[in-house]
Parts: sequence; C-alpha cells; structure tokens
Amino acid sequence: MLAAFYGLRRSEVVGLKWTAINFENKTISIRHTVTPVYFEGQEHIIEKDRDKNKPSRRTLTLVPAFEELLLRIRELQALNKAICGKSYCTDYEEYIYLDKLGQRIKPGYITQNFTRTLKKNGLRHIRYHDLRHSCASLLLANGVSMKEIQEWLGHSNYSTTANIYSHLEYSSKVSSASTMSGILVF
Repeated sequence: MLAAFYGLRRSEVVGLKWTAINFENKTISIRHTVTPVYFEGQEHIIEKDRDKNKPSRRTLTLVPAFEELLLRIRELQALNKAICGKSYCTDYEEYIYLDKLGQRIKPGYITQNFTRTLKKNGLRHIRYHDLRHSCASLLLANGVSMKEIQEWLGHSNYSTTANIYSHLEYSSKVSSASTMSGILVF
C-alpha cells in the first residue's frame, strides 16, 4: 500500500523505521534503505542511512489512513512480542515491517508476496516497482505537476521524471483538448 500511495521503492519500504514516522507533525521521512546484494552466490542485506540519491531523502505527508495502519502495525508488533516472549527477535525493533517473530521482512518476500496477492485476487501481473509508476500516473492524471511528482518520488532530477512520464502528460493534454473542443463551437 505504501508503494502504491507514496511511490516508494521496495528498498525504502523495507527500510522504514519507526523514527521515520512523526505522528505529531503527520510526516513520513524516507531516509533509510534495505537492499539485497548477491556476492559469490550468497545474498547479503545492505542497510544504508542514505538513499539512492540526495532527492530520494524526502519527507511526505502522513495521511490519516496510513497513520491508522501504522498504529495498528505497532500494536500488532507489541502483541507478537508479548506472545512470543524470549523467542521474539529484538534485533530489528526499530523497523516497521517485521514478521510475527520480529525478523525484518526481506526485500524478496515483498516481491514474492505481491505476485501471490495479485494472482489470488485475479488481478493481472505487474511488477512491484510498477506501483511506483501507478502512483506517478495517478498524480499526473489529477493535475499534479511534473516537478511535484519528481519531489514526491524522489527522482534526482526533473528530466528523469519527464522522460518516464511525458507520454502521460501528453495524453492528458489530448484529453483536455478534446474536452475544450466539445465546449467551444467554431
């Protein structure tokens, strides 16, 4: 849900920490990533307090629906910790996305679970990263400027956003022209 609404990268979702959520000021800050790296046939998880690029470090508005979701997640973590007792892993308590035993969710799990969820619900297959594109498309279709979308997604420069989404901007202009031609009579 975070990827679709906020356009977050998989590494940003897995890397979300409770310190990134400011419930008082209603903000969510993207500052940390968790990424898998494969070396000599082994997966290694890399944690970074910096993102892909400087603009990737961004602060977004925490909307009420996600505030409620995050509060439920925090309550569920506390319940799981109480149920599991000493079996609960406390190494990753600062992270938001944990399994029932307190282990941090692995990036690959998100991708696999997303595919299963689509299939289970009879939806067509898309890549997890396509949720990021859907976010941008919806923002653009609803009048948000390319510059604002660049900042929302954390693209390093305007041209990245424009190169990826300019065809959508053109489509909206065609729609606008069609609407205007229906209104104006020559």
